[in-house]
Amino acid sequence: MKITINEINGEYTNIEGALVVFSPKNKEGYEFRPPAAQLDEAMNGALKKAADTSNFKGSFGQMVEVLAPTGVAASRILLVGLGDMEKVTPLLSERLGGKIINKLIYSNEKKVTIVKGQLASHAAMGVLLRQYKFDKYYTTEKNVKKPSVEAVEFLTHKADLADEEFKEFEKIADGVIWARDLVTEPGNVIYPESYAAQIEDLTKLGIEVEILDEDKMEELGMESLLGVGQGSASSSLMVIMRWNGSAKKDEAPVAFIGKGVTFDTGGISLKPGAGMGDMKFDMGGSASVVGAMKAIAGRKAKANVVGVVGLVENMPSSTAQRPGDVVGTMSGQTIEVLNTDAEGRLVLADCLWYTQDTYKPKFMVDLATLTGAMMVALGQEYAGMFSNSDELCEMLNKAGQDVDELLWRMPIGDAYDKMINSDIADMKNIGGKYAGSITAAQFLHRFVNDVPWAHLDIAGTAWRQKPSDVAEKGATGYGVRLLDRLVKDNFED
Repeated sequence: MKITINEINGEYTNIEGALVVFSPKNKEGYEFRPPAAQLDEAMNGALKKAADTSNFKGSFGQMVEVLAPTGVAASRILLVGLGDMEKVTPLLSERLGGKIINKLIYSNEKKVTIVKGQLASHAAMGVLLRQYKFDKYYTTEKNVKKPSVEAVEFLTHKADLADEEFKEFEKIADGVIWARDLVTEPGNVIYPESYAAQIEDLTKLGIEVEILDEDKMEELGMESLLGVGQGSASSSLMVIMRWNGSAKKDEAPVAFIGKGVTFDTGGISLKPGAGMGDMKFDMGGSASVVGAMKAIAGRKAKANVVGVVGLVENMPSSTAQRPGDVVGTMSGQTIEVLNTDAEGRLVLADCLWYTQDTYKPKFMVDLATLTGAMMVALGQEYAGMFSNSDELCEMLNKAGQDVDELLWRMPIGDAYDKMINSDIADMKNIGGKYAGSITAAQFLHRFVNDVPWAHLDIAGTAWRQKPSDVAEKGATGYGVRLLDRLVKDNFED
């Protein structure tokens, strides 16, 4: 879908295709601004009549559609409520863009023109995010609706500035959409080797990509990560992505770490069969990191950023890790593995240690679809945030609010730390019946020294059961915009 932004010329009656105009809400009800007023006059009052008949109030997102209107060139007119104009934020404009394209994408219209005097670039971002469909595996047309819309044109004031802003948004959306694709792909398509091969494509954007194979990881003492994948026919890998965008090339980077369990059966601690197919998205944390690196490099962020993902497949077999096994880690600490389905933390343990030891970053943020307990606590509206740094939490919270990827800080502390002490090793990988997401975070904390660190448990936000205004049902790409905004607002030259 091609999206363009052009200057308003004040003439709307000769625009062909689907035409979208807006109406704010006021004390008397709704208000027709010049675009709607001009169209209504040309239509001999038919637009106002349709609005009144539909009980249109100008409320946010309310829509009235007029098909085959007379007196104008448009094949249909969509009147959209703005609500209180003073309260229309960039995020609300994104939602409006998403609502509009969701309404029209299967309308049989090829061209949509949206007259948006303010925040057009944000509305265009909403269109771009909401139009996403993952339909590559349908082989017959009857199995999927084919979107009709091929082009969306926004008419706005100061179009050159809006277009420049949108070009940056497009790069960010590229990262979000790639993350959605990666999460949605089945386990027979995305496995450690194929995933790493896709990540290597980031070199085209100027990102340095390094892949550590099993021999190298064994040499480094990464028994914890390697143990998770030892039951799989696929080799485990660690992929490092480096973007050096700062003018200060030697400046310490910011670091993002992602859990990349490409398919999670639970291992010997086998998951129930029902719903296991969803475990293809257990690499959602890594997809967030990979997508963020694409966005950051795509818009040429003036910052040094490192992304590290541990790629494994957790399978049951004669070579699989057993409950009760004790493994070492790159840090030198030992782990009693009591549940092989608590595997993501085992992957992240070595990734975190490697990252802080190798790159000495300013801070580390890890993302993982780590615990079902997080979904019980927060549902699908917030990701859980655990951290040793109030300052980092404040920056993450602000970034999350700005892009509508919300976070809720959860506790860590000595009482929870004691719950993962082992009788025969330095720690065990589960804490017991209670506080499952907290003890998982506490486990990760043991692999962080003095580096400011945050752990984001995105189990509830990486995948939606219902569509939102800017995302179809399924993979959301949560975390890409969050990480990008964190860098943009706080760490660029």
